[in-house]
Amino acid sequence: MSIFNQKSKFKVKTEVRAVKKTLPEKPKPKPTSAPPSTSRIPSSSVRASPSTTSTPRASPLPPSARKSQNGSSRYLDPSSALKAPSSSTSSNSRKRPRASHSPASPSFDSDSDSDSASDDDWQDQLDPRKRLKRLEQLRRHDPNRRVRHPKMWKGDRESEGELLPIIHAVEVASLSEKCQPVMGLSRDEVGVRLRYPGSNHREKYELVKGKDKIEGAQDILTVVRHVASIYLSEEEARPFLDQNSGIYRRLERCKNLNDGKGFKEALKEYSESLFALQRKGVIVKNLENMRGVPQELVAFILDQVYDRTVAPKVELLAKYENGTDNVYGELLHPFISDIFERTQLTSDMVFVDLGSGVGNVVLQAALEIGCESWGCEMMENACNLADAQKKEFAARCRLWGVAPGKVYLERGDFRKNEPILESLKRADVVLVNNQAFTSQLNDNLVNMFLDLKIGCKIVSLKTFVHDNKLAENDVASSILDVEHLTYPEEYVSWTGAAGTYCISTRK
Repeated sequence: MSIFNQKSKFKVKTEVRAVKKTLPEKPKPKPTSAPPSTSRIPSSSVRASPSTTSTPRASPLPPSARKSQNGSSRYLDPSSALKAPSSSTSSNSRKRPRASHSPASPSFDSDSDSDSASDDDWQDQLDPRKRLKRLEQLRRHDPNRRVRHPKMWKGDRESEGELLPIIHAVEVASLSEKCQPVMGLSRDEVGVRLRYPGSNHREKYELVKGKDKIEGAQDILTVVRHVASIYLSEEEARPFLDQNSGIYRRLERCKNLNDGKGFKEALKEYSESLFALQRKGVIVKNLENMRGVPQELVAFILDQVYDRTVAPKVELLAKYENGTDNVYGELLHPFISDIFERTQLTSDMVFVDLGSGVGNVVLQAALEIGCESWGCEMMENACNLADAQKKEFAARCRLWGVAPGKVYLERGDFRKNEPILESLKRADVVLVNNQAFTSQLNDNLVNMFLDLKIGCKIVSLKTFVHDNKLAENDVASSILDVEHLTYPEEYVSWTGAAGTYCISTRK
């Protein structure tokens, strides 16, 4: 008999005490922005919090640091220790900064149809009326935007054999990359192909899982959900999203029950159903009526591009000199979307990112807004990765049937790059992640801003107008109206804390 089941030989006097439980007061919500200003506001009046003024952490974060949905811009200290916020993890994380923002993919923990809270959440996401309402809230409407890609496959036989130069998922996550089969499949059963709405070209996947690798099954589930939720009408989406027998429901159930063969059968039905809609011209017609792309689809496409180009070589981004302008950090997708909203960027405008890193923000502006988008970067490794992203981005946009704005990525010092200097004269919104810029470089930027047109918006993490009245600062205060704002938690790659930024308007 276990000693824990024996009766005690000692008699202990029982003492009863009354315990009074005091509930802590709920903290008051933090303000998201400071009162807007059209006058010169000294930086000392809106001093950043300690979390934002301490040494920034490098990007990207280690695996399992944050969920998907990211954007980027650069210039932060890579020498600091990396410590991801414990409040944000991901089961399918890879080498990339992660932050939670858009609605997560529905998840079924079991095959039960009980009325649990999680099941209610899933039903809310797949209910056609609620689904359409949610997407309308996330979709940016621009009457001048034309979403359908001009080279999108229209279902005709003439272009059925056309191949797109994409990097297939199998090239970065496969058995040859030391990944392991999932869902009870044998090694010779893991290969599948995934159909997209804008092309007859299918992407090659292997249903495997490995450290810092794309999880094929989850990637496929997300693609199916986006296709059904965004590209189809309520009636057309019903076979895919029916809460009891829809294709998505079956895929998720098979994944959680480790039924690999059932997963492949449901995936085959998805491909056949989508192919039939493509041949009928349904996808083309629906896209022609769209005037915006939901942010959750934008973020997912950008993640696909990043995971196939930058993530496998992400260690290159840490090889920069500390204490100079050549350091790296990223602004995440939700932060960039908020910036686009605040600056009222539209498809007929020009966006410029000075210090564009691997090009994430430039690509996000082109896809989410559809505008002409420029970036300039001087670090060789980041430039090489940016070029790889641009190539994959163009192919992925065709795969999804979505037309982005024109993308221009320049190499070199933006103070001397002629195409960038010319684009600045036409720019409507300029982004400068100057968190770790030297004072000399910030002063050089102020002189460059003299060429901006009246009304141009400059978004920066530090203000260009200061208390001390040096000659350069007199120029800044005379040409810029500064609004000081606060961004919430999980908006940048180097910390999970909130921080401050500025939007300056050229007077």
